[in-house]
Amino acid sequence: MNDNKNKFIVAYFSLEIALENGLKTYAGGLGVLAGDLLSSAANLKFPMVGLTLLNRQGYFKQVLTGSGEQIIKPDSDYDFSKLKKLPINVVVNIGQESVKVGVWQYIIKGRDGFNGSVYFLDTDFPENSEVNRRLTDNLYGGDLEYRLKQEIVFGRAGVKMLQALGYNKIKKFHLNEGHGALAAVELFLSSNKKNNTEKVAEVRGRIVFTTHTPLKKEQDVFSLTYLKGYQPDFPDYLNGLVVQENINLTVVGLYFSGYTNAVSNLHQRVTQKMFPDYKIQAITNGVNSLNWASPEFQKLYDKYVPGWRTYNPLLLNASRIPLEEIWAKHQQIKKRLLEFINGRSAVKLEEAIFTLGFARRFTSYKRPEFLFNDLKRLLSLQQSGGRIQIIYAGKAHPRDLEGQELIKLIYQFKKELSSKIKIVFLENYDLDQAKLLTSGVDLWLNTPLLPNEASGTSGMKAAHNGVPQLSTLDGWWPEGYKKNKTGWAIKERKMRNGTSENNLYELLGNNILPLYYKDSEKWKKIMRSTISLNASYFNTDRALEQYIKEAYKLEKLIK
Repeated sequence: MNDNKNKFIVAYFSLEIALENGLKTYAGGLGVLAGDLLSSAANLKFPMVGLTLLNRQGYFKQVLTGSGEQIIKPDSDYDFSKLKKLPINVVVNIGQESVKVGVWQYIIKGRDGFNGSVYFLDTDFPENSEVNRRLTDNLYGGDLEYRLKQEIVFGRAGVKMLQALGYNKIKKFHLNEGHGALAAVELFLSSNKKNNTEKVAEVRGRIVFTTHTPLKKEQDVFSLTYLKGYQPDFPDYLNGLVVQENINLTVVGLYFSGYTNAVSNLHQRVTQKMFPDYKIQAITNGVNSLNWASPEFQKLYDKYVPGWRTYNPLLLNASRIPLEEIWAKHQQIKKRLLEFINGRSAVKLEEAIFTLGFARRFTSYKRPEFLFNDLKRLLSLQQSGGRIQIIYAGKAHPRDLEGQELIKLIYQFKKELSSKIKIVFLENYDLDQAKLLTSGVDLWLNTPLLPNEASGTSGMKAAHNGVPQLSTLDGWWPEGYKKNKTGWAIKERKMRNGTSENNLYELLGNNILPLYYKDSEKWKKIMRSTISLNASYFNTDRALEQYIKEAYKLEKLIK
């Protein structure tokens, strides 16, 4: 373990961080990105410390009924053996109450003995009121008050905790989404500079802010009166911090940051239009190659691309891997995936059938029903091009009723098409399922409504296992799509009558299925070039190096 905390120069704040299945402090892509970045930091020996909430009951455990109704249960199977409770506490003020906050430590083991730490804040102390004891129980749980109180603990107590832990040389505080914006407020209010202008300048020199959502309805917004009831010292006197008597934590993050980035090139353009008063940069997301390349493909890369573990861009040399070996490894994983599914599902999938995968948060803009918009065409292309089977997975937020209805809709299609297309919906999607699913399907499907997907990373995970993607040109895909090399682009256009049309069925019927079933050599070449072109670039080692150079500007401090 690295005991010299003075060497750690970046603190990474993320309300969710996905580290391993037994630690429940993640809901989806935001958390996976955070965990992957921190893992890359440990492997690259970059001194970055992570901070999050404990979330001892997780996001939620998903149980699905026979009709697809989502039953929400506490995810209480928490592996505390991976954490160490530390005897250090801080106090944060919430309204008229003083809340005691403790901390747990998780060690990320990097290469050559270099380790990083992630700290989990915890309010479960008898000195706190029962309501405040529960603030670090549920990720994204509760109502508006619960969310605001969580973000006060996360941001303001987070800064205090790092100081109490002895991290005295933090040069940059990287806020992953607006949830951590109150960390900037804590830094401002605790500044020793002589006036507000100098205080703001000091904070901006220390804050890096990453915004993820281009949807305003998904940003945390509180009325000024409401927020001041819980944070009476909030500096609403700073010009530009309050917009129409509301506090938007994304705006707070933008206001106090010296560097702000979106998470894909397209997302940068969308976000810049949303917030024209701020300069938005772009650093496209990635995934951790060591976390998401399956064991089978890791062995393949070790054999043909030596050095890829320490320098991911070497995966560009995947072009030297024999096609038959790529195919053989894929078939091994596909068999493993189907054995997992067939062991728990009444619907039995077959290895010889072309398999699509769709797994992500169920919400309207991600359009999980997109494939079934024209059932007649879907069934006809299957008859002419070849059989398909589909694997779905994903949770809908407890307050997203429309997303929950979409799960039920998939179940309706599952039942309606049961004699023609096999459809499976995996319950309680988690990290382990994600690793199996993104590596074991034949094609990854992604259908967000433009321009709502900030980045999306599931297709990057698939690419690390030679699985091409079929996606609308949203998020990262305009950067990752290379015609006839990494997958296919779904193109849509609006018609004069208000409807829209797309080329999804043409792509499946005229390109994808004929290739898979009748031109296996060309299909295998696409698998190989997907690794070479996408896995070599869309990884968190590359993303972190961009942050170090462009956002942290600490390249000279890294040995």
